[in-house]
Amino acid sequence: MTKPSLPELLHAAVTAVGGLERPGQVTMATAVADAIDSGSHLLVQAGTGTGKSLGYLVPALAHGERVVVATATLALQRQLVERDLPRTVDALHPQLRRRPEFAMLKGRSNYLCLHRLHEGVPQEEEDGLFDQFEAAAPTSKLGQDLLRMRDWADETETGDRDDLTPGVSDRAWGQVSVSSRECLGASKCAYGAECFAEMARERAKLSDVVVTNHALLAIDAIEGAPVLPQHEVLIVDEAHELVSRVTGVATGELTPGQVNRAVRRAAKLVNEKAADQLQTAAEGFERLMELALPGRLEEIPEDLGYALMALRDAARTVISALGSTRDKSVQDEDAVRKQALAAVESVHGVAERIANGSEYDVVWYERHDRFGASLRVAPLSVSGLLREKLFADRSVVLTSATLKLGGDFNGVGASLGLAPEGSEGEDVPVWKGIDVGSPFDYPKQGILYVARHLATPGREGSRGDMMDELAELVEAAGGRTLGLFSSMRAAQAAAEELRGRLDKPILLQGEDTLGELIKTFAGDPETCLFGTLSLWQGVDVPGASCQLVVMDRIPFPRPDDPLMSARQKAVEENGGNGFMAVAATHAALLMAQGAGRLVRATGDRGVVAVLDPRLANARYGSYLRASLPDFWYTTDRNQVRRSLAAIDAVAKEAGK
Repeated sequence: MTKPSLPELLHAAVTAVGGLERPGQVTMATAVADAIDSGSHLLVQAGTGTGKSLGYLVPALAHGERVVVATATLALQRQLVERDLPRTVDALHPQLRRRPEFAMLKGRSNYLCLHRLHEGVPQEEEDGLFDQFEAAAPTSKLGQDLLRMRDWADETETGDRDDLTPGVSDRAWGQVSVSSRECLGASKCAYGAECFAEMARERAKLSDVVVTNHALLAIDAIEGAPVLPQHEVLIVDEAHELVSRVTGVATGELTPGQVNRAVRRAAKLVNEKAADQLQTAAEGFERLMELALPGRLEEIPEDLGYALMALRDAARTVISALGSTRDKSVQDEDAVRKQALAAVESVHGVAERIANGSEYDVVWYERHDRFGASLRVAPLSVSGLLREKLFADRSVVLTSATLKLGGDFNGVGASLGLAPEGSEGEDVPVWKGIDVGSPFDYPKQGILYVARHLATPGREGSRGDMMDELAELVEAAGGRTLGLFSSMRAAQAAAEELRGRLDKPILLQGEDTLGELIKTFAGDPETCLFGTLSLWQGVDVPGASCQLVVMDRIPFPRPDDPLMSARQKAVEENGGNGFMAVAATHAALLMAQGAGRLVRATGDRGVVAVLDPRLANARYGSYLRASLPDFWYTTDRNQVRRSLAAIDAVAKEAGK
């Protein structure tokens, strides 16, 4: 029997999911198949509506080797496992003459821990464990959530937090889950044979396609102990998020609260001398943190250096003591000991990392209104780590609607550790970038309007002219507005101002759950939804409810952002343009994602309005505009108001 061709397989899969074949999807599938066959790497920009998940799933399934698909959002993981993969596998089965298996795999703390559920959680003040179900008042929200989870544990097949609906708070989930460090290990645990996390790992080992998230991919790369099963192909969807997710996993934090918890957990399990040493070190650290001012520490101050070394040494002593003493009076000692060890090891690891002071790390203080001061450390760059761990042993396909910034892939490529496209060398990963376009006719469907006449936004302060412009645009659009702001404060100020000026419902991020806000926004065309740009990358509201997307300003990182400013400085010290490589790239990515909210279907029409004249006037404006969809461009305020009013009139006529 002849091997089925890729176009035949793609046609079968697209038909099965009830979609339409798009030229971009065919181009993408062919490029993915070529990259997998040649063992090279591929960056694919595939615009909204291309059908990119089938564009990579079909060639990956046809290849026959194990594939890991890593995504950034829960919504896409669910879509792959619950919709795209079952239908695609059914459609391809007759032609492939095999039925590929698939499974979802997440980090251990995403699964219910049966040991925690049945044996209780470690008690801070007393020996042993306590029953969290008895401790929480049954009438309290926490108590109700715990009882609901106990019932759910008897019926769930996965134990996956995301399968529990409605969901529960982080605090409630923390009572029934453990981190990988706190886990006893299947062989030592009384519930090891029925452990949900272990079952998920076993399913993944037997599957042809493993769907996971960027965080687990990062843990797999950074910690050296493989979590993911061996695989020949890695597909990273929503790849524009990868660098920030990997940075997040590689970031360490120390707070007085965290250190004190470690002291309490370990104190009863080790000799008095070791416990006192850690207690004294914790007190010294806490005194210093009370005086900490937010900002980057280019060098570790002497007093902080001493405090960190004291913490590191005391933690090391406690870790040794925890390994050599046993105390049979402690109920369920192994679990209590494991939790204490995890807490102290975490303190030791971060204290040692900061005390050692690597030139490749950035260290800073942060202050939080509720939680006080924290000391944080993050890698200056993750590009070396990604180049070494991601691209060495497998073919990697990275895809997103926004990978091509300023006209090429090299900016995103550099952040992933890739040399400029076409570079050759012994340890240089071979890759290429392709843009398969979009099924939408952007110049006909959308307008990019830059309010060139406005004053340049300052660092802080009110922008009266911007508020006037925003109110006029929303009025002309008849509502139908998604407002994307550079900060939560700016979003709140705009919502407050417009609620006083306009007779339109204005929803604000944080006033309800994201899901409810989007549902209300999509259901009523007159409604507007305001929030911060960085949190609205996944909003998908096709149709007449979203015909105006407004950005209040170019979303450059804040000048006092310790990590971004350190990265910018490092590029400059190496002779590069730090502003373009870091700040402009960051802004371009967010703006491209924000502008992508406007056109979600072939019938969508509307305007992306940027209320920051720098997009038209500044030298870097052309780079940022080249990163956005190819909308018709204007700075004519009267023209844009007429266009919005006309689009609104058409929608009203159609009863939308």
